[in-house]
Amino acid sequence: MNFIAWMIVACEIGFWIVIILGLFTRYVLKKNKLGLFFLALTPIIDLILLIITAADLYRGATATAAHAIAAVYIGVSIVFGKSMIRWADERFRYYVIKEGPKPIKLYGIEYSKHYLKGWGKHVLSYLIGAGTLAGVIFFINDSSRTEALLRVLQIWTFVLGIDFIISISYFVWPRKKGV
Repeated sequence: MNFIAWMIVACEIGFWIVIILGLFTRYVLKKNKLGLFFLALTPIIDLILLIITAADLYRGATATAAHAIAAVYIGVSIVFGKSMIRWADERFRYYVIKEGPKPIKLYGIEYSKHYLKGWGKHVLSYLIGAGTLAGVIFFINDSSRTEALLRVLQIWTFVLGIDFIISISYFVWPRKKGV
């Protein structure tokens, strides 16, 4: 595994560490401002990954799938980061601290709408990540060095289409209780 791939792994681990630290500090230690500080570090992790990836490519590295996944990670983290933190916050409060309402599990048309809204977020993260990839491809201007970026972009486009089909399928076959 190359350096960029390890950095993606490190950033993902770092993302969840600062979330857990933020929630622990906020609810167990009762230090709300310090907890919010830790939660606010999540975009800094994305920025670090972006800088490391850009520097590697700027120094002349041939882009790999790991470089492309860094752009995917950044797009997903920017768009889904807040909802992932909210998801973790709700579960931490309910299952660990034993306070607050039980997280709601959606079914039927409510789940269908929620999943379609998630697909809309997927589109937005795609636009950010694909825009980043397109910018890098344009900036490097050497197809032999950016071929992997284009391949990942093609795969992500396909995955986005599959996710749309799944989203629509929930309106045809709604999720039932107990499944």
